[in-house]
Amino acid sequence: MNCEVCNLKELEVESFEIREVLRCILHTIVFHRALGLIRPKDIDLELFDITYVQCGEIEVEKKIDDKIEQFVTWIGKHPNKKSQICLTFYEVKTKQPSWFTNKIERLYWEQWNINLSAFQPPTKPPVGKSHHSKLVMDPGEESEDISSRRTLLEQSLQEVLFQIIKFVNEKKDHVPPINDGVIYCPFEITFPSSSDSTFGMDMLKRMLHSGGHPSMLS
Repeated sequence: MNCEVCNLKELEVESFEIREVLRCILHTIVFHRALGLIRPKDIDLELFDITYVQCGEIEVEKKIDDKIEQFVTWIGKHPNKKSQICLTFYEVKTKQPSWFTNKIERLYWEQWNINLSAFQPPTKPPVGKSHHSKLVMDPGEESEDISSRRTLLEQSLQEVLFQIIKFVNEKKDHVPPINDGVIYCPFEITFPSSSDSTFGMDMLKRMLHSGGHPSMLS
């Protein structure tokens, strides 16, 4: 089975924006790959004029929130760094056990790469003249810069959501058959929590378990 891969547009976010941005993206992906009967729930973002939809499943919400909190903690230890969060769908297959293999295996069929560039804005000096007699930005100009950056991020986030919808509408042949009683596809969320090398090895293992190199769509 080939694993389809979608690389989403990179977003530049401040630390306090990470939770909302990730909830919006992750829930949108899971919702559009839901297989069974769900209870859609509209969510309005507080920081942006955007509404997204959740599956309405408590287990999904908890799983996503837990991973986001882990990622925020990791970002706090690695500030001003580009990072990638991967949401991967898989199906569970039972096979004949042997000496070297497990009875249960995961077949990865779709991977979403969420690319973020998180940063902490520099601390602004007080308004007025510094000891070097250089003018610093006044609150009005600073507020305009923040508003402009927030507008650009909102537009970029909307582009990512459209990218997700476009992908799920165009890429359907690789989605496994629906089993009775299944509401949403099993998935896992990973990021370089320990080291970049360990994260890379995890990705390589998925490719091997999926039976080949993943197809790419950016």
